[in-house]
Amino acid sequence: MAGAEIERLIRLLAKLPGLGPRSARRAALHMVKHKDRTMAPLARAMTEAVEKVGACSLCGNVDTADPCGICTDPRRDPAVLCVVEEVGDLWAMERAAVFRGRYHVLGGTLSALDGVGPDELRIPALERRASEPAVGEVILATNATVEGQTTGHYIADRLADAGVRVTALAHGVPVGGELDYLDDGTLTAAMKARRAL
Repeated sequence: MAGAEIERLIRLLAKLPGLGPRSARRAALHMVKHKDRTMAPLARAMTEAVEKVGACSLCGNVDTADPCGICTDPRRDPAVLCVVEEVGDLWAMERAAVFRGRYHVLGGTLSALDGVGPDELRIPALERRASEPAVGEVILATNATVEGQTTGHYIADRLADAGVRVTALAHGVPVGGELDYLDDGTLTAAMKARRAL
């Protein structure tokens, strides 16, 4: 059996999304076998990330600067806000290169069962941003899950009097699908076919 340090590494790796105990054990074994090529650079990168990476106070993206590079990019259209659930969804939109406005990361979805209400998400901050004179459209790019759609409808209701156009991604996004797992073509079609709520 492995020593305490390796077992601790395996337990920590198993906490990562997509890694169960067996995958974590294989990853740990690979890292230990190839310390110089994988473990040492990974440890340095993780230390730097802990020290330098944080959440953008405007949009919720993660970056080494606050506000983030997207929020400060003068080529971005400040009139359009794209609302996503998580940073991974923002990254998916950026990978597809179909959106050139600004983002707002909610930090999850509404869930009464889990005790997640509007104040646990970044919905109040979204309402403030949507009421700024420069903003003309808010695109709801929540996932096509029950929770994502519920959150999108809640936000649309909250923004009804904000004086902005509220649109949502078209149903090219499959029901039950999550943005981070979609291909670029599907995201492009969904963005182009967005509709008013």
